[in-house]
Amino acid sequence: MEQEFQLRRLKDLLPKAEKEDIITIFMALQRQNFALTNTIKQLLKEWPTRQTTTEGEPSKYGTLFVIKDFPTT
Repeated sequence: MEQEFQLRRLKDLLPKAEKEDIITIFMALQRQNFALTNTIKQLLKEWPTRQTTTEGEPSKYGTLFVIKDFPTT
């Protein structure tokens, strides 16, 4: 809700803004976008590919949860 209000406010004020101010904000957002993209790429590159919680081999059939004496109503 708050974000929608902020977007509406920006939309209403944008036509009144100076061109230089819009360019400055656009360039800052583009730099931030590049920084976030590079960070995510680096994080994914260094992310461990095998994440098992046990030393054994993971089951090729998945995990089975059995509920005994499940009450039916």
